[in-house]
Amino acid sequence: MPLLSQLHMWLMKSAQQVLPKTKLGEAIQYCLNQWKKLERYTLGGLLSIDNNRAERGIKPFVIGRKNWLFSQTATGANASAVLYSIIETAKANDLNVFEYVMTCLDELSKPDVNIEQLLPWQFAKR
Repeated sequence: MPLLSQLHMWLMKSAQQVLPKTKLGEAIQYCLNQWKKLERYTLGGLLSIDNNRAERGIKPFVIGRKNWLFSQTATGANASAVLYSIIETAKANDLNVFEYVMTCLDELSKPDVNIEQLLPWQFAKR
């Protein structure tokens, strides 16, 4: 990656020429501090450059956390966390959450249920 190597050389050179407390100096130092992560990101096309998807996933819970104060016990909070995890994983697998949860509830009432097949990433393959 010649372009990335050129950028790294420029950053190293500029770090010695720019005052570290300036905005440019801080930006250069930040980039150098994150360099290993940048290199790793450029090696594979599967990594996301940001965490926006995760941030969007937790946003409803951050906004609504006062609504969940009814989880007055550790068991209630654990049940909520499990349910929220299932819902967000279903969303991440492009499932209709309502239909997925209803199907799971129907299937879980059966005696010979295969729970592995109800996991969102398995269910999406159906």
